[in-house]
Amino acid sequence: MLSSLLLIAAAQLATAHFGIEYPPWRADTLADEENSPYSQWEYPCAGVPAGTGNRTDWPLTGGSVSLDLHHKWTYVFINVGLGDNVTNFNISLTPEFWNVTGNGTFCIPTLPLPATVQDGQNATIQVVTSGQSGSALYNCADITFRSAAKSLSGDECKNTTASAVTIGQSHSTSNSSSSTNSTSSGGTNSATGISANFVALTSISGLAVLFALGL
Repeated sequence: MLSSLLLIAAAQLATAHFGIEYPPWRADTLADEENSPYSQWEYPCAGVPAGTGNRTDWPLTGGSVSLDLHHKWTYVFINVGLGDNVTNFNISLTPEFWNVTGNGTFCIPTLPLPATVQDGQNATIQVVTSGQSGSALYNCADITFRSAAKSLSGDECKNTTASAVTIGQSHSTSNSSSSTNSTSSGGTNSATGISANFVALTSISGLAVLFALGL
């Protein structure tokens, strides 16, 4: 009986993690978790050092991000830090973060970059998620800003089962077979409903700061 419960608990922990599909992450922190030197619980990049993976060219004004989500619902925060070996992820691409509902691929065609960067400048994208447990999970993808880089096309950026509610904006990003995102007032496709999310906005925004700082 105990062994069965342990197996169930282990399976739940494994499926609660997430991956970055695009830009390619530093390392596959989902593979062989028991024997892996990496842990998604570890701030800021799951214990994966800079330079482990390749850098991806990313547009100067912002580009695409695609995630592989394993939670039934997930709070998502996406940050950027400038430099070769980033320790300060002080640029938020999701100042009003998302509550994403559903397992599967969640692709954002273009995330605007609220900062001025130079062609050829290196940076790192940090994705932070938090699910039902309330604990933060981390993964990173290294990029180089390029003037000639383009976002993913509609055929490349597709959602499968995931949809998102932007907390604080009263609109949802719907799942679809294309990268065109629609919004609807008062969307409720979150784990708790948009009204409850507004009530919790202040405390959860505080959590966002803590997660970003790794506290």
